[in-house]
Amino acid sequence: MPTAQLTPLAHGALNRCFGCGLENPSGLRLKFFTAGDGSIVCHPRLARRFAGPPGHAHGGIIATLLDEAMSKANRARGVVAMTRHMSVEYLRPVPLGVRLTLTARHLNAHGRRHNCEAQLAGAAGQVLATGAAVFVAVDPDRFRRPAED
Repeated sequence: MPTAQLTPLAHGALNRCFGCGLENPSGLRLKFFTAGDGSIVCHPRLARRFAGPPGHAHGGIIATLLDEAMSKANRARGVVAMTRHMSVEYLRPVPLGVRLTLTARHLNAHGRRHNCEAQLAGAAGQVLATGAAVFVAVDPDRFRRPAED
């Protein structure tokens, strides 16, 4: 999807989130966008420090990418939610150092439960991993209090 069709997803105050936090020097520092259809898009390029098998991403990093994208699908709808359950399907090894395409969308909501799905694709568009998750909406004020280090 061309970047010109994407709108930067508004981010709250700087934070230490491993996935998207700008205050976390060892995190992924992901930047998310919304597409015209309401889906979430990110184009990460994973550094060697996120290696699992030689030249490829660690499975935990792949799960983190999918989880982060799905959480942003909630945030784009004004929902602050925590992951309750997530499943990941690892389809192909995810290479390091190449531009990937991470997408997610909100599927539906039932009360406080929000269902989302995500996928991670390689440079040629092949799907490398998919995820599905249930999130539970929480009171955003719960996270406005300073956390202890």
